Amino acid sequence: MLPQDVSHAVVARPTLSGRVGLVAAAVVVLGEAGWLVAGLPGAAEVSDLGAVAVAGWAAVACVGVARRHPPTLRRFWTLLAVTMALAALGRILWTVERLGGRELPHTPLIGGIFTAGIVTGTAALLCSLAAPRSLVGQARTLLDGVIVGLALIPIGWVVVFRDVAAADLTDPMRTLGLLYPMFDLIQLTILVAVAGPFRPMWRAWAVIGASLAARAAADAGYVSLVVHGSYAPGHPIDVCWPLSYLLIGAATAYRPPAGGDGGEETAESPLPPWWRVALPYLPVGGAIVAVVLARRPTGQTPHLVFLGMMALLGVLALRQGLAANENLRLVARLRRLAYADQLTGLPNRLTFNRRLRRALRDEAPVAVLLLDLDGFKQVNDRFGHATGDRLLASIAERMRDATGTDGMIARLGGDEFAVLVEPDRPPERLAERLLTALEPLPGEEDFGLNPSASIGIAEYGPQHTSHTDLLRDADIAMYAAKAAGKSAYQTCTPALRESAVSRAELIADLRRAVEEGQLHLEYQPIVDLATGVVRSAEALVRWRHPRLGVLAPAKFLPVAEETGLILPVDRWVIHEACRAAAAWRERAPQVTVAVNIAAAHLRRPDLIATVQAATAGAGLPPCALTLELTESALIEGSDAVLDQLRQLRELGIRIAIDDFGTGYSSLSYLHRIPATELKVDRSFVARLGAEDPRAYATVDMVNRLAAAFDLAVVAEGVETDAQHAAITAIGCVHGQGFRYGRPAPLPELLATLTPVDVTR
Repeated sequence: MLPQDVSHAVVARPTLSGRVGLVAAAVVVLGEAGWLVAGLPGAAEVSDLGAVAVAGWAAVACVGVARRHPPTLRRFWTLLAVTMALAALGRILWTVERLGGRELPHTPLIGGIFTAGIVTGTAALLCSLAAPRSLVGQARTLLDGVIVGLALIPIGWVVVFRDVAAADLTDPMRTLGLLYPMFDLIQLTILVAVAGPFRPMWRAWAVIGASLAARAAADAGYVSLVVHGSYAPGHPIDVCWPLSYLLIGAATAYRPPAGGDGGEETAESPLPPWWRVALPYLPVGGAIVAVVLARRPTGQTPHLVFLGMMALLGVLALRQGLAANENLRLVARLRRLAYADQLTGLPNRLTFNRRLRRALRDEAPVAVLLLDLDGFKQVNDRFGHATGDRLLASIAERMRDATGTDGMIARLGGDEFAVLVEPDRPPERLAERLLTALEPLPGEEDFGLNPSASIGIAEYGPQHTSHTDLLRDADIAMYAAKAAGKSAYQTCTPALRESAVSRAELIADLRRAVEEGQLHLEYQPIVDLATGVVRSAEALVRWRHPRLGVLAPAKFLPVAEETGLILPVDRWVIHEACRAAAAWRERAPQVTVAVNIAAAHLRRPDLIATVQAATAGAGLPPCALTLELTESALIEGSDAVLDQLRQLRELGIRIAIDDFGTGYSSLSYLHRIPATELKVDRSFVARLGAEDPRAYATVDMVNRLAAAFDLAVVAEGVETDAQHAAITAIGCVHGQGFRYGRPAPLPELLATLTPVDVTR
């Protein structure tokens, strides 16, 4: 696994001894290169001593960096140190044998040491942080390198040996010599595989890759020269080996990126590029062409080429077997991902729907329970999504235990679950068990981690033609359970189904109501109780439904708020009310207009723009518009909402707190909200006529409180003379209700813009 953050992949600050060693090794390589190129005496001895010195220094450097790195990197550098030590040892034995009289001492011992170095170098690459963690992945990477290396045998034959007199390679030295470039190519392929450009790159990989390339050039050149009989110890090609050792030592100066300590990756690795997938197979085509070209005039294929191709085919078959096994594991994993919920381990929506459709095809008398957690959003908002996920997993386990063998529980998504109840199992009893299972455990209630559930039950019947019908009925019942107070279950009935259908039709009709001009406004006057003069009028929306007739706000506004359709309705009301107010102010310049707006509008950033466009478009002064908002909408407002209200007040718009006393009345929010008036709720005014002393005291207290905050007071719902007398005695300035005028269209309001007789 490669580290994720490459911003710290910089050269480490080496110690003084490390810098001195690196400089000394570089001087040795440069000196050797100059000596060999110049052809000075003793070139063979200089070549051998230079290779031994630089390889030995590289081994020491790798040991030093291994001691400074964490265990996950220590193995990598230790294996490279062993590789360099074996290279130094092999070169020492080579030198001793050569000085003993053998010109090119390819003895089994020396060959074994060099081969062991190749094995340890390959092991270092395969145990690096970038390499695959699984044995299968490591085997696949190794086989990729072997495929590329074996493909080099027929290619090398054509390029190097074809025109050589001793092409039969009866000399074992020549035969074994061809394998060294093959091993180099195997290691280069493995390095590219584990540190390809599709992952963050550690700069040491580039240096190590350059080392392998230098060694591959040296081995390929050496084999070619030996086969052609033109190699002698001390040839300039010899400098490539100490150069490769020098680069290994230089790689120790690069520290891994931050986070390269072997920690687990948290993000999915990106897909490799196409060439990385095709890498082990690209040279195979060249090998096939080379086999054809390598055939002798007699039609025979050289034994080495034939054996190489047989080995290549065997490795390819093994590689394809691993790929097939991996594909099977991936298919199994994809099936788990497709049919199971990853957070809870429960079956997911797809699995649930398949099981439900199968049960309906068998005409089994099944039932569906649909569960939705109550208040789960507050858990996420308060404690974070990580806590919410842990709670979901815990709840899923408890519900799984409660369901037992009576059904299959699945997570449909979010905080919604469903249970497919087995035939002949009473769904109500299972619903009760589930509600009991969701009761808070010790400690959960104290921390607010105890969301309950609303459960809807739908039993299969002749009215269900598909699984979606059954789920729809369960959904209808679930919302009925929420409306009944939550933490409860409800069974779908024909009445509930009919009500839901009517509601859906109403929502569909409401979407067209604004565009088709079905809405209209009526205005109820607000009068000055001392003079009877109309001071304002509240705009009340009505819906001329083409089928149901005129609908009052209570019939459709709650549905509009639940579905978000209240926003276009409110915008239309604001514009229409401003136009109407501009018309009546030509007759009564002092009369303003009041408009109710929903809480959803307060959370929208375009509220101010909507109000400005409405007043400017109608030519209405902003001070002639009052926005009425409920207590709950204002109290739940954020700082952004309060900032919007302050901006509206700065424009001159008036703010009224509607239905005051029915919400969460608090002195603290009166300090924060830039209101201009309070509207006493009609429920208090209605009790004044019955001479209720508590109601009288409540209205009187609100009036005094408003005076303390310099707020105007409007008493709503005044219908009788007794109520009028009571609010007048209390000292309320303005009144609204049937006592002074019913809601009426604009032409009728214009006729009443004269003082109302408040004494009658």
